[in-house]
Amino acid sequence: MILSRLKKFLNIFSSDLAIDLGTANTLVYVRGRGVVLNEPSVVAVADIRGKKQVIAVGNEAKLMVGKTNTQIQAIRPLREGVIADFDVAEEMIRRFIQKALDKHSLTRPMIVICVPSGSTAVERRAIQEAAENSHARKVFLIEEPMAAALGAGLPVNEPSGSMVVDIGGGTTEVAVMSLGGIAYANSVRVGGDKMDEAIINYIRRQHSLLIGDASAERVKKDIGAASMPGKGDGKKIPVKGRDLMRGIPKEIIVTERQISEALSAPVHEIVETVKVALEHTAPELAADIVDKGIMLTGGGALLRRLDDVLRTATGLPVSVAENALQCVVLGTGKALEEVGKFENILTSMY
Repeated sequence: MILSRLKKFLNIFSSDLAIDLGTANTLVYVRGRGVVLNEPSVVAVADIRGKKQVIAVGNEAKLMVGKTNTQIQAIRPLREGVIADFDVAEEMIRRFIQKALDKHSLTRPMIVICVPSGSTAVERRAIQEAAENSHARKVFLIEEPMAAALGAGLPVNEPSGSMVVDIGGGTTEVAVMSLGGIAYANSVRVGGDKMDEAIINYIRRQHSLLIGDASAERVKKDIGAASMPGKGDGKKIPVKGRDLMRGIPKEIIVTERQISEALSAPVHEIVETVKVALEHTAPELAADIVDKGIMLTGGGALLRRLDDVLRTATGLPVSVAENALQCVVLGTGKALEEVGKFENILTSMY
Protein backbone atom coordinates (compact mmCIF):
# COMPACT_ATOMS: atom_id res chain seq x y z
CA MET A 1 0.00 0.00 0.00
CA ILE A 2 2.80 2.39 0.96
CA LEU A 3 4.81 1.45 -2.15
CA SER A 4 1.73 2.01 -4.33
CA ARG A 5 1.19 5.48 -2.87
CA LEU A 6 4.88 6.34 -3.23
CA LYS A 7 4.82 5.24 -6.88
CA LYS A 8 1.70 7.35 -7.51
CA PHE A 9 3.37 10.35 -5.82
CA LEU A 10 6.54 9.98 -7.91
CA ASN A 11 4.48 9.65 -11.11
CA ILE A 12 2.89 13.05 -10.44
CA PHE A 13 6.34 14.59 -10.56
CA SER A 14 7.70 12.36 -13.30
CA SER A 15 9.42 14.17 -16.15
CA ASP A 16 9.93 11.30 -18.62
CA LEU A 17 8.15 11.94 -21.91
CA ALA A 18 7.01 10.19 -25.06
CA ILE A 19 6.55 12.51 -28.05
CA ASP A 20 4.75 11.98 -31.34
CA LEU A 21 6.37 14.76 -33.33
CA GLY A 22 3.93 14.89 -36.23
CA THR A 23 3.81 17.04 -39.33
CA ALA A 24 0.30 18.23 -38.44
CA ASN A 25 0.10 17.73 -34.66
CA THR A 26 2.46 17.06 -31.77
CA LEU A 27 1.28 14.88 -28.90
CA VAL A 28 3.11 14.48 -25.59
CA TYR A 29 2.70 11.61 -23.14
CA VAL A 30 4.05 11.93 -19.58
CA ARG A 31 5.03 8.77 -17.70
CA GLY A 32 2.28 7.81 -15.28
CA ARG A 33 -0.08 10.56 -16.47
CA GLY A 34 -0.89 9.66 -20.08
CA VAL A 35 -1.39 12.10 -22.98
CA VAL A 36 -1.23 15.63 -21.59
CA LEU A 37 -0.73 17.70 -24.75
CA ASN A 38 -2.16 17.58 -28.27
CA GLU A 39 -1.50 20.71 -30.29
CA PRO A 40 -0.83 21.65 -33.94
CA SER A 41 2.82 21.58 -35.03
CA VAL A 42 2.66 25.26 -35.94
CA VAL A 43 4.94 28.09 -34.85
CA ALA A 44 4.39 31.85 -35.24
CA VAL A 45 7.67 33.65 -35.92
CA ALA A 46 8.12 37.44 -35.85
CA ASP A 47 10.88 39.36 -37.61
CA ILE A 48 12.10 41.71 -34.87
CA ARG A 49 14.95 43.97 -35.98
CA GLY A 50 16.08 41.45 -38.57
CA LYS A 51 16.06 38.56 -36.09
CA LYS A 52 13.59 35.64 -36.03
CA GLN A 53 11.75 35.28 -32.73
CA VAL A 54 9.12 32.67 -31.81
CA ILE A 55 6.04 34.40 -30.41
CA ALA A 56 3.54 31.51 -30.27
CA VAL A 57 3.33 27.74 -30.74
CA GLY A 58 0.55 25.17 -31.05
CA ASN A 59 -3.09 26.23 -30.82
CA GLU A 60 -2.26 29.92 -30.49
CA ALA A 61 -0.06 29.86 -33.60
CA LYS A 62 -2.62 27.81 -35.61
CA LEU A 63 -5.15 30.65 -35.23
CA MET A 64 -2.71 32.89 -37.11
CA VAL A 65 -2.32 30.66 -40.18
CA GLY A 66 -3.27 32.62 -43.30
CA LYS A 67 -3.98 35.75 -41.25
CA THR A 68 -0.52 37.11 -40.45
CA ASN A 69 0.93 40.52 -41.33
CA THR A 70 4.24 41.28 -43.03
CA GLN A 71 6.22 40.98 -39.78
CA ILE A 72 4.80 37.62 -38.64
CA GLN A 73 4.88 34.18 -40.25
CA ALA A 74 2.93 31.12 -39.11
CA ILE A 75 5.03 28.17 -40.22
CA ARG A 76 5.18 24.41 -39.79
CA PRO A 77 8.78 23.40 -38.98
CA LEU A 78 8.16 19.79 -40.03
CA ARG A 79 7.44 18.73 -43.58
CA GLU A 80 6.62 15.19 -44.67
CA GLY A 81 7.55 13.82 -41.25
CA VAL A 82 11.01 15.40 -41.00
CA ILE A 83 12.42 18.67 -39.71
CA ALA A 84 12.49 21.44 -42.31
CA ASP A 85 13.55 24.28 -39.96
CA PHE A 86 15.81 22.99 -37.18
CA ASP A 87 15.94 26.09 -34.94
CA VAL A 88 12.18 26.64 -35.00
CA ALA A 89 11.47 22.92 -34.46
CA GLU A 90 13.83 22.87 -31.47
CA GLU A 91 12.07 25.87 -29.91
CA MET A 92 8.66 24.29 -30.57
CA ILE A 93 9.69 21.04 -28.86
CA ARG A 94 11.13 22.96 -25.91
CA ARG A 95 7.92 24.94 -25.39
CA PHE A 96 5.71 21.86 -25.73
CA ILE A 97 7.84 20.10 -23.10
CA GLN A 98 7.43 23.10 -20.78
CA LYS A 99 3.65 23.00 -21.27
CA ALA A 100 3.47 19.25 -20.72
CA LEU A 101 5.52 19.22 -17.52
CA ASP A 102 3.69 22.23 -16.09
CA LYS A 103 6.54 23.01 -13.64
CA HIS A 104 6.08 19.65 -11.85
CA SER A 105 9.37 18.22 -13.08
CA LEU A 106 12.12 17.64 -10.56
CA THR A 107 14.64 16.23 -13.05
CA ARG A 108 15.62 16.53 -16.70
CA PRO A 109 13.38 14.24 -18.75
CA MET A 110 14.21 11.08 -20.62
CA ILE A 111 12.43 11.33 -23.98
CA VAL A 112 11.23 8.65 -26.39
CA ILE A 113 10.38 10.28 -29.72
CA CYS A 114 9.08 8.65 -32.90
CA VAL A 115 10.61 8.91 -36.38
CA PRO A 116 9.30 7.84 -39.81
CA SER A 117 10.58 4.42 -40.87
CA GLY A 118 11.81 5.87 -44.16
CA SER A 119 13.77 8.76 -42.62
CA THR A 120 17.50 8.97 -43.28
CA ALA A 121 20.25 8.88 -40.65
CA VAL A 122 20.68 12.65 -41.06
CA GLU A 123 16.95 13.26 -40.52
CA ARG A 124 16.91 10.99 -37.45
CA ARG A 125 19.94 12.73 -35.99
CA ALA A 126 18.24 16.11 -36.49
CA ILE A 127 15.14 14.93 -34.57
CA GLN A 128 17.29 13.47 -31.77
CA GLU A 129 19.42 16.62 -31.49
CA ALA A 130 16.33 18.86 -31.39
CA ALA A 131 14.99 16.81 -28.45
CA GLU A 132 18.38 16.69 -26.69
CA ASN A 133 18.77 20.46 -26.96
CA SER A 134 15.45 20.78 -25.11
CA HIS A 135 17.27 19.82 -21.88
CA ALA A 136 16.63 16.08 -22.11
CA ARG A 137 18.97 13.83 -20.16
CA LYS A 138 18.56 10.97 -22.65
CA VAL A 139 16.74 10.55 -25.97
CA PHE A 140 15.62 7.33 -27.63
CA LEU A 141 14.00 6.94 -31.06
CA ILE A 142 11.19 4.57 -32.01
CA GLU A 143 9.93 3.97 -35.54
CA GLU A 144 6.41 5.28 -36.15
CA PRO A 145 4.81 2.06 -37.46
CA MET A 146 6.08 0.12 -34.43
CA ALA A 147 4.71 2.81 -32.09
CA ALA A 148 1.39 2.78 -33.98
CA ALA A 149 1.17 -1.01 -33.71
CA LEU A 150 1.85 -0.89 -29.95
CA GLY A 151 -0.75 1.85 -29.52
CA ALA A 152 -3.32 -0.15 -31.49
CA GLY A 153 -2.75 -3.17 -29.25
CA LEU A 154 -1.22 -5.44 -31.89
CA PRO A 155 0.83 -8.40 -30.52
CA VAL A 156 4.16 -7.20 -31.96
CA ASN A 157 6.29 -9.44 -29.71
CA GLU A 158 4.58 -12.68 -30.77
CA PRO A 159 5.94 -14.97 -33.54
CA SER A 160 3.21 -13.94 -35.96
CA GLY A 161 2.76 -11.20 -38.53
CA SER A 162 0.90 -7.98 -37.74
CA MET A 163 0.36 -5.31 -40.41
CA VAL A 164 -0.22 -1.64 -39.65
CA VAL A 165 -0.87 1.29 -41.99
CA ASP A 166 -0.27 4.59 -40.21
CA ILE A 167 -1.53 7.60 -42.20
CA GLY A 168 -0.23 10.84 -40.71
CA GLY A 169 -0.09 14.42 -41.88
CA GLY A 170 3.08 14.09 -43.93
CA THR A 171 3.69 10.37 -44.43
CA THR A 172 1.99 7.01 -44.69
CA GLU A 173 3.88 4.20 -42.94
CA VAL A 174 3.18 0.61 -43.91
CA ALA A 175 4.88 -2.12 -41.90
CA VAL A 176 4.72 -5.78 -40.96
CA MET A 177 5.86 -6.65 -37.42
CA SER A 178 6.89 -9.95 -35.88
CA LEU A 179 8.91 -11.03 -32.81
CA GLY A 180 9.36 -7.47 -31.58
CA GLY A 181 10.87 -6.20 -34.84
CA ILE A 182 9.90 -4.85 -38.24
CA ALA A 183 9.99 -7.52 -40.94
CA TYR A 184 9.09 -5.07 -43.71
CA ALA A 185 8.51 -1.32 -43.76
CA ASN A 186 7.86 1.31 -46.39
CA SER A 187 7.19 5.01 -46.00
CA VAL A 188 5.69 7.26 -48.66
CA ARG A 189 5.35 11.00 -48.32
CA VAL A 190 1.59 11.02 -48.79
CA GLY A 191 -0.80 11.86 -45.98
CA GLY A 192 -3.25 14.46 -44.75
CA ASP A 193 -1.24 17.35 -46.20
CA LYS A 194 -1.26 15.84 -49.72
CA MET A 195 -5.00 15.30 -49.39
CA ASP A 196 -5.51 18.97 -48.46
CA GLU A 197 -3.30 19.99 -51.38
CA ALA A 198 -5.33 17.78 -53.74
CA ILE A 199 -8.55 19.47 -52.61
CA ILE A 200 -7.05 22.96 -53.08
CA ASN A 201 -5.85 22.09 -56.60
CA TYR A 202 -9.18 20.50 -57.57
CA ILE A 203 -11.25 23.50 -56.46
CA ARG A 204 -8.83 25.88 -58.18
CA ARG A 205 -9.00 23.86 -61.39
CA GLN A 206 -12.73 23.16 -61.45
CA HIS A 207 -14.11 26.36 -59.91
CA SER A 208 -11.31 28.96 -60.36
CA LEU A 209 -11.47 29.50 -56.61
CA LEU A 210 -8.42 29.73 -54.38
CA ILE A 211 -8.90 28.39 -50.84
CA GLY A 212 -6.47 28.08 -47.94
CA ASP A 213 -5.10 25.05 -46.12
CA ALA A 214 -7.52 25.46 -43.20
CA SER A 215 -10.53 25.49 -45.53
CA ALA A 216 -9.27 22.42 -47.39
CA GLU A 217 -8.77 20.56 -44.11
CA ARG A 218 -12.31 21.44 -43.01
CA VAL A 219 -13.74 20.17 -46.31
CA LYS A 220 -11.75 16.92 -45.96
CA LYS A 221 -13.01 16.31 -42.43
CA ASP A 222 -16.63 17.25 -43.16
CA ILE A 223 -17.31 15.51 -46.49
CA GLY A 224 -14.03 13.84 -47.54
CA ALA A 225 -14.29 10.20 -48.62
CA ALA A 226 -12.02 7.64 -50.27
CA SER A 227 -14.71 6.53 -52.73
CA MET A 228 -17.73 8.00 -54.49
CA PRO A 229 -21.11 8.04 -52.70
CA GLY A 230 -23.48 5.27 -53.74
CA LYS A 231 -26.14 7.61 -55.15
CA GLY A 232 -26.16 11.24 -56.17
CA ASP A 233 -23.59 13.79 -55.04
CA GLY A 234 -23.67 12.96 -51.34
CA LYS A 235 -23.12 15.64 -48.69
CA LYS A 236 -22.67 19.29 -49.63
CA ILE A 237 -20.98 22.20 -47.84
CA PRO A 238 -20.21 25.86 -48.69
CA VAL A 239 -16.60 26.88 -49.26
CA LYS A 240 -15.28 30.44 -49.33
CA GLY A 241 -12.19 31.72 -51.09
CA ARG A 242 -10.90 34.17 -53.70
CA ASP A 243 -12.29 34.11 -57.23
CA LEU A 244 -9.22 33.84 -59.49
CA MET A 245 -11.06 35.31 -62.48
CA ARG A 246 -12.41 38.43 -60.77
CA GLY A 247 -10.09 38.72 -57.76
CA ILE A 248 -12.93 39.09 -55.23
CA PRO A 249 -14.17 36.84 -52.37
CA LYS A 250 -16.67 34.20 -53.41
CA GLU A 251 -18.62 31.26 -51.97
CA ILE A 252 -19.39 28.01 -53.78
CA ILE A 253 -20.99 24.68 -52.86
CA VAL A 254 -18.85 21.54 -53.12
CA THR A 255 -20.12 17.96 -52.94
CA GLU A 256 -18.88 14.70 -51.50
CA ARG A 257 -18.61 13.27 -55.02
CA GLN A 258 -16.33 16.13 -56.10
CA ILE A 259 -14.07 15.80 -53.06
CA SER A 260 -13.77 12.02 -53.41
CA GLU A 261 -12.69 12.66 -57.02
CA ALA A 262 -10.14 15.21 -55.77
CA LEU A 263 -8.75 12.68 -53.27
CA SER A 264 -8.49 9.81 -55.75
CA ALA A 265 -4.75 10.31 -56.45
CA PRO A 266 -3.46 10.28 -52.83
CA VAL A 267 -5.85 7.43 -51.94
CA HIS A 268 -4.60 5.42 -54.93
CA GLU A 269 -0.98 5.97 -53.82
CA ILE A 270 -1.76 4.70 -50.32
CA VAL A 271 -3.51 1.62 -51.74
CA GLU A 272 -0.56 0.86 -54.06
CA THR A 273 1.89 1.18 -51.15
CA VAL A 274 -0.11 -1.36 -49.16
CA LYS A 275 -0.21 -3.76 -52.12
CA VAL A 276 3.56 -3.48 -52.61
CA ALA A 277 4.07 -4.23 -48.91
CA LEU A 278 1.92 -7.36 -49.20
CA GLU A 279 3.94 -8.49 -52.24
CA HIS A 280 7.18 -8.19 -50.23
CA THR A 281 5.89 -9.95 -47.12
CA ALA A 282 7.24 -13.43 -46.36
CA PRO A 283 4.68 -16.21 -47.04
CA GLU A 284 4.28 -17.29 -43.39
CA LEU A 285 3.75 -13.71 -42.25
CA ALA A 286 1.34 -13.13 -45.14
CA ALA A 287 -0.68 -16.13 -43.93
CA ASP A 288 -1.00 -14.47 -40.50
CA ILE A 289 -2.18 -11.22 -42.11
CA VAL A 290 -4.89 -13.13 -43.99
CA ASP A 291 -6.26 -14.16 -40.58
CA LYS A 292 -5.67 -10.94 -38.62
CA GLY A 293 -6.05 -8.37 -41.39
CA ILE A 294 -4.71 -4.83 -41.67
CA MET A 295 -4.90 -2.21 -38.91
CA LEU A 296 -5.32 1.46 -39.91
CA THR A 297 -4.03 4.19 -37.57
CA GLY A 298 -3.36 7.93 -37.75
CA GLY A 299 -5.64 10.82 -38.64
CA GLY A 300 -5.83 9.75 -42.28
CA ALA A 301 -7.39 6.45 -41.21
CA LEU A 302 -10.52 8.43 -40.33
CA LEU A 303 -11.14 9.32 -43.99
CA ARG A 304 -14.53 7.83 -44.67
CA ARG A 305 -14.67 4.57 -46.64
CA LEU A 306 -10.87 4.24 -46.81
CA ASP A 307 -11.12 0.89 -45.03
CA ASP A 308 -13.67 -0.24 -47.63
CA VAL A 309 -11.36 0.78 -50.50
CA LEU A 310 -8.43 -1.15 -48.99
CA ARG A 311 -10.65 -4.14 -48.23
CA THR A 312 -11.76 -4.25 -51.88
CA ALA A 313 -8.22 -3.76 -53.24
CA THR A 314 -6.56 -6.44 -51.06
CA GLY A 315 -9.36 -8.87 -50.23
CA LEU A 316 -8.22 -8.79 -46.59
CA PRO A 317 -10.00 -7.75 -43.38
CA VAL A 318 -9.30 -4.06 -42.66
CA SER A 319 -10.10 -2.29 -39.39
CA VAL A 320 -9.58 1.20 -38.00
CA ALA A 321 -7.90 1.45 -34.58
CA GLU A 322 -10.18 2.49 -31.73
CA ASN A 323 -8.13 5.62 -30.96
CA ALA A 324 -6.53 6.13 -34.37
CA LEU A 325 -5.43 9.72 -33.77
CA GLN A 326 -3.44 8.88 -30.64
CA CYS A 327 -2.12 5.41 -31.50
CA VAL A 328 1.45 6.57 -32.17
CA VAL A 329 1.84 8.58 -28.97
CA LEU A 330 0.14 5.85 -26.90
CA GLY A 331 2.50 3.25 -28.36
CA THR A 332 5.50 5.51 -27.75
CA GLY A 333 4.22 5.99 -24.19
CA LYS A 334 3.92 2.22 -23.75
CA ALA A 335 7.57 1.83 -24.79
CA LEU A 336 8.49 4.57 -22.29
CA GLU A 337 6.56 2.93 -19.44
CA GLU A 338 8.13 -0.47 -20.14
CA VAL A 339 11.61 0.43 -21.38
CA GLY A 340 13.08 -2.90 -20.28
CA LYS A 341 10.48 -4.90 -22.21
CA PHE A 342 10.77 -2.86 -25.40
CA GLU A 343 14.48 -1.86 -25.34
CA ASN A 344 15.05 -3.86 -28.54
CA ILE A 345 12.86 -1.42 -30.53
CA LEU A 346 14.39 1.76 -29.07
CA THR A 347 17.42 3.21 -30.81
CA SER A 348 19.81 6.15 -30.51
CA MET A 349 21.94 7.88 -33.13
CA TYR A 350 24.87 8.06 -30.67
